[in-house]
Amino acid sequence: MREDIVVTKKDKLAKLTTAFGTAYPESSLRTHTNKDVLDQFDRLNGTDGRVSIVGRVRSLRVMGKIAFCHLEDGTGKIQGFFSLETLGEEAFFLFKETVDLGDFLSLTGSVFLTKQDEKSVRVEKWQMLSKSLRPIPTEFYGLKDEEKLLRRRYLDLLLNPETRELFIKKNLFWQTIRTTLSGEHFLEVQTPVLEHTPGGAEAEPFVTHHNALDQDFYLRISLELPLKRLLVGGYERVFEIGRVFRNEGIDREHLQEFDHIEFYAAYMNMEQGMALTEKLFKDVARAVLGDTMQSQYEENTIDWSKPFSRVDYFTEFEKETGIDLSSDISVLELKKKADELGIKYEKNYGKGRMIDTLYKKTVRQKLIQPCFLIGHPIEVSPLAKIDPKNPRKTLRFQPVAGKSELGNGFAELNDPIDQRKRFEEQMKLREAGDAEGMMLDEDFLQALEYGMPPACGFGLSERLFAILMNRSVRETVIFPPVRAKE
Repeated sequence: MREDIVVTKKDKLAKLTTAFGTAYPESSLRTHTNKDVLDQFDRLNGTDGRVSIVGRVRSLRVMGKIAFCHLEDGTGKIQGFFSLETLGEEAFFLFKETVDLGDFLSLTGSVFLTKQDEKSVRVEKWQMLSKSLRPIPTEFYGLKDEEKLLRRRYLDLLLNPETRELFIKKNLFWQTIRTTLSGEHFLEVQTPVLEHTPGGAEAEPFVTHHNALDQDFYLRISLELPLKRLLVGGYERVFEIGRVFRNEGIDREHLQEFDHIEFYAAYMNMEQGMALTEKLFKDVARAVLGDTMQSQYEENTIDWSKPFSRVDYFTEFEKETGIDLSSDISVLELKKKADELGIKYEKNYGKGRMIDTLYKKTVRQKLIQPCFLIGHPIEVSPLAKIDPKNPRKTLRFQPVAGKSELGNGFAELNDPIDQRKRFEEQMKLREAGDAEGMMLDEDFLQALEYGMPPACGFGLSERLFAILMNRSVRETVIFPPVRAKE
């Protein structure tokens, strides 16, 4: 940005300060929104009504003794007409000499229709509400550099209406989830972000230090374990919408901090949990997509209106890899298969991590239309109950669409002895170098020992919204983390 532009704008600021006392007043004169004026134009025009409107200058034309500008507030844009005859010499020339694109103004005057039939306000009085000291960069129109857009999101929002609409839809997304669950008699709660022991997911946590307690804490990676404690405490249906933090890589579907929702329902089995989850997805799709229940994601059209099909993990895994997970397959055999298929993995991966890696690169790539993946092997589901019909499987379900996992549901493990064994197995993986292995949470185990009712739990993140909008997760977060400029 050229420094002489800033100098010029500061000179204009000085003139405004002399004229108004300040270019950043505390109060704004406003009787109508721009939409109010446009909607009520015939009545206001017929009664010679005077209005006061506010907003940002989005266009500006000065032609001799007259000038036009379009003022935009949160409801729309309307034209202001300025003339030397109406304003007088001092106010008109102050406007010409000091007002730029991007400034915030208050305009007071009567409404009228221009010769071009444009609904406008004939300005009788104006006031600067906020003088912009930087020019709005016109290159943001059509700018495709995602990193620049995310770094200066306020300019993206300012200049791209579709971005503003995106986050209005995102608000609708979360409100629909809240409404659906409240309608099913769930209690919304808030649980701590800082935890002594992170749990509920396989992810590397962020660490911080609590000065007052002089102890290290972890930023939560999941909402699960505190919500289950509430089932122990007597609540039957609870949910939370909150931010979680996972110290992992950034790609189209992953971010270090993101909004997440989890619900837990006592005495609800997995089939009932799947029915509620499908209802939740359809409610959200209907609210966000509007008239259609179809969305585009990358090269695929996804239809959310049809019943979600069931996909068996073991069956599809064997079909794609030739490996029967019901047999005693070893880690070495899984790694050999990955090598054959050209699938990359870490040397310290255990059996569960290897199964998951192979699944993601084979089975998941075929799952386009909404479905439930069920029958997960116990090695990839450390917090799920064992399927009584097959001890190698767990009672777990995942909605999948567009090759992406869009949530996680379980018939929750409530056997404290079994849970301790699962935690101990996870700790062995951590000791072997797996930073995403779960930590043993002694306090949670003690809570389970007091008794937790049978329950179904489910969680989803804003990845679902990103899929519905055909965006990366980063694009659907208003201010995602970016590398600081040096």
